[in-house]
Amino acid sequence: MFIEQCSMKIIDDLKALNREQRATCIASLLGWTLDAFDYFLMVFMIKKIAGDFHVEKEAVSYAVFLTLAFRPLGALVFGWLADHFGRRPILIIVVLLFSFFELASAFASSLTALLILRALFGFAMGGEWGIGASLVMESIPGRSRGTVSGILQQGYPLGYLLASVVYGLLFDVIGWRGMFMVGVLPALLVFYIRLGVKESPVWEKNRAKVHYLAVPKALLKHWQIFIYVVLLMTAFNMFSHGTQDLYPTFLQTQHNLPTHTVSVILIVMNIGAIIGGLTFGAWSQRIGRRRAIVISSLLALPILPLWAFSTTPLFLGLGAFMMQIAVQGAWGVVPAHLNELSPEDVRGTFPGFAYQLGNLFASYNIVVQSKIAAAHGGNYAWALSSVVCVTLFALAGLAFIGREDRTIVFGRETAPTRR
Repeated sequence: MFIEQCSMKIIDDLKALNREQRATCIASLLGWTLDAFDYFLMVFMIKKIAGDFHVEKEAVSYAVFLTLAFRPLGALVFGWLADHFGRRPILIIVVLLFSFFELASAFASSLTALLILRALFGFAMGGEWGIGASLVMESIPGRSRGTVSGILQQGYPLGYLLASVVYGLLFDVIGWRGMFMVGVLPALLVFYIRLGVKESPVWEKNRAKVHYLAVPKALLKHWQIFIYVVLLMTAFNMFSHGTQDLYPTFLQTQHNLPTHTVSVILIVMNIGAIIGGLTFGAWSQRIGRRRAIVISSLLALPILPLWAFSTTPLFLGLGAFMMQIAVQGAWGVVPAHLNELSPEDVRGTFPGFAYQLGNLFASYNIVVQSKIAAAHGGNYAWALSSVVCVTLFALAGLAFIGREDRTIVFGRETAPTRR
């Protein structure tokens, strides 16, 4: 009954969108999907790159850390540009840039060169989510925000799923350099954005009011909610990256699973993620953003033993599937929730910058988990489960004490209220 109600809610909300709104949703979904696709190609290749450059896996894991660490700078710079020059043209620039740096990574001659390129990739990647999310949320009816939020955020696991498929089909043939070459494909999205996507109506309405000091003024005026959102997004990013980034290495190293088995488990995992995000995103329109986050994050607790300590591919896959229902169930709320908490005149900057600052504070997660695993004789199960256990309680607690306003009307300044 619950799944049927959520399915009907999703269908009804999508029917409420006109052709232009659907095109905007598709473009932003594809942007986040292909962005995540490029990002997750890297996590599959840590072991192989370490072997080719004759370094430890921990040293290569800094490439993931740098990607995440440079995303806030990109979110700030490109978000500021989007608030001044429009969401659409800056989104095009961002897609072209992160595609270029992904391709350039294929030609890295040393680990140092690769680390620099992954940092630049992170800078470009940092601009995509905030701009795409604000463009969508400012373009659709308020009643559809929960559903579309769930759909939009599922670009992330969908990108991971695509990366899993490409890894399973091509990695043994083309190697890690060839995988980065495949990562240039997102650049093709630019043609769709140019042809099918219109500028945000809220930005068009407010464009004359935007001042170059709007961002620092808004952050100072709304510093309490900004700090809260950054803390919330730190917990969110620890939750997602803590369950995803080292999971391929866990399967490859601790369980010695072959390429195709790892690929299948990760595909199953990301199908669970998509189901969780769509379901909780739509449900949050009825029960509230905060309550949906609390329920889905706590749902991960009883799944932890199955997810981390199973010994067969079947149960590892089942645990991964169920864990990502919980993880992406919480994440499905995020695009709507952050845009609803954002000040009106800096919505291109505020959600993405807060999100990516949370990423920055969580970016060392993969290194921490690697160190914990190394300290326990290569026990990745212990490293993954201990970090995630702490994180899920932190996320549930922050969501419980926070604010929300899912009824806010975009285009009219309104203070967020607790509900």
